[in-house]
Amino acid sequence: MNVNTAIYEAFQVIMRAGTVSGAAKILGRSQPAVSRMIDKLEENLGVKLFERRKGQVVPTHAAHLLLDEVEKLFVSLSSLDNFGRRLEEGLEGGVGAACLPALGLDFMPEVIARFSRMRPQARVVLHVRMSVSVEKWVATQQVDFGLAETPFLLSGFETKIFADSNYVAALPVDHPLAEKAVIRAQDMHGQNLIAWTATVSARRTFDDVIQGAGIAPRQIIECTMSSPMCRMVQRGLGIAIVDPFTA
Repeated sequence: MNVNTAIYEAFQVIMRAGTVSGAAKILGRSQPAVSRMIDKLEENLGVKLFERRKGQVVPTHAAHLLLDEVEKLFVSLSSLDNFGRRLEEGLEGGVGAACLPALGLDFMPEVIARFSRMRPQARVVLHVRMSVSVEKWVATQQVDFGLAETPFLLSGFETKIFADSNYVAALPVDHPLAEKAVIRAQDMHGQNLIAWTATVSARRTFDDVIQGAGIAPRQIIECTMSSPMCRMVQRGLGIAIVDPFTA
């Protein structure tokens, strides 16, 4: 099957711009030309990608599904172009990695530094993403390996335990719980809690523990990363359970 990348690029730009006219300006094409490209794409795929409403285009569910695949296509094409240039320059191949934010601050930079000393001509691309995105990138082979938090929901890749660590409590220095060596679920009852958002895999584990203990902390703030959660604790906004790498 021939892949007309120009048509898929037009689709991608429309999804980003929100209008055919906006996409036409970005692409440097006429609006009718862009419309014809989308008509051709819909014809080739046999599905409707946009609803036309008073001069606007509203993406269908199929369009959102297609966008995920198109994004992968252009990531792969970009990687292929980069690889071709490196072959032309006589340089080594590279490695692509993805990791959760907690490991992207200090751990992975140190790993990359050691790797670069051994392979100075090798190219390294590091993507710092939430664990659910790291899992998706590995499953779709957009990176060579990833470091993420379990449990995993997808399949099609090999998994190995990298580290098995306990979460830690981030507390103001003068907080009553700061004197405890171990913080248990019951200790958080009624506390102002800075919690992970529902998009973070650890949130599911935390909710299970809280519900199992039958307690009700006051979840006043939600956040996606441990680092800003710790900063909020320092400012007296509450307590937090965070990953040990950030703490």
